[in-house]
Amino acid sequence: MSKDLVRKPDLKEVLDEKGDKVSPVLDENVKNFMIDIDGTICDDIPNEEPERMGTCLPYVDALKMLNQWYDEGHIITFFTSRTEEHRNVTESWLDKHGFKYHGILFGKPRGGNYHWIDNHIVKATRFKGKFTDLVVKNKEIEVFK
Repeated sequence: MSKDLVRKPDLKEVLDEKGDKVSPVLDENVKNFMIDIDGTICDDIPNEEPERMGTCLPYVDALKMLNQWYDEGHIITFFTSRTEEHRNVTESWLDKHGFKYHGILFGKPRGGNYHWIDNHIVKATRFKGKFTDLVVKNKEIEVFK
C-alpha cells in the first residue's frame, strides 16, 4: 500500500509513577495487529522458494477480515520470516491483491514456538485456517513469577 495513503494512529502520551514520559499507547479501542504472511494469509511458502511468493493466491477470508479491521481503524502490520531481499515481491503481492496495511517487519525468527516478552499487553491468537471475528476465551498462559 502506498505509504502516502497509510493513516497514522493517534498515540497518547503516558507518564510513569515518577512523572517521566514512557512509550506512548494507542487508544484502548484500537488493536495493533501483527500478522504473519506465509501459512496465515496465503499458502506457506519457504524463503528458499521465493519464485512462488509472487504467484500464490491470498486466503479470501484473510483479505476480507484484515481490510475490515483496517477500515475500522485498527493497525495492520505484517511480521514475517521473509527477509529484506523478499520486500519487493512481498509488497507487490500485497498491493496486487488489495491488502490494506500500515507496515511490514521482515526477519521474524523461523521455527515457531514464539514467546513474546513485552512491557505492553500482548494478546496471542493462533491461526487455525480461517479468519473470522475474534471471540474472547480464557486459556492457560505462562507468566513471570
